Amino acid sequence: MNTPIKKRKRRAPAPKPANDNSNLRDRLGAARIGWREAVLGAIAWGAAMAISAQASMWLSTGAQTSHYWSLTALLFCAGALAWPFSLAAFRVIAFRKAREAAFAAAVLCLSLSTIIITAIIYAIIYRNFYAQWHGEPFTKLWLIQLAFTTASAFYQFAVLGLRLYLPLGLVFLLAAAWLLARGRNWTLRPTRSRTPVLNRPRSR
Repeated sequence: MNTPIKKRKRRAPAPKPANDNSNLRDRLGAARIGWREAVLGAIAWGAAMAISAQASMWLSTGAQTSHYWSLTALLFCAGALAWPFSLAAFRVIAFRKAREAAFAAAVLCLSLSTIIITAIIYAIIYRNFYAQWHGEPFTKLWLIQLAFTTASAFYQFAVLGLRLYLPLGLVFLLAAAWLLARGRNWTLRPTRSRTPVLNRPRSR
């Protein structure tokens, strides 16, 4: 006679305590980046943004601008500075996520970090140019002038500066996001629980 197979019931995972920060510690641990990937990635991403700016200026004005190399240097430095922050943020958000979610996180982190840091650097340069016509430092008039000059710099960058990322910047962004989502060797993948398979006894 065939003996019935006993099925083992899976136990539900034990609930974590309210003060358990193991997931947060794992995410912060995954956000650590080595100096080699930080430096090489910053150079590569900065070069990609510089090439994007040059291509955009060639397509729009035939590179007939006196700010050709200054804009190229601006986007290179901003892209290089944005890379470590975007990489760390990406690893925190995409920790133990599917490849599709990791790709979306990479697009979000790379685009926002690059645009924000570039806009900040541009606002600093813009403000320093007009600082010679500002009032005495830390006065009420100076604060008003600082606020309006910074807001004007952000507006001008949003209207004119974002064009420098098109069309090659979008291609570089998608390619970098795909590489980051594909090479997630830094994630700690959870082990899958396998139920033991009981051998069916042979009938005599």
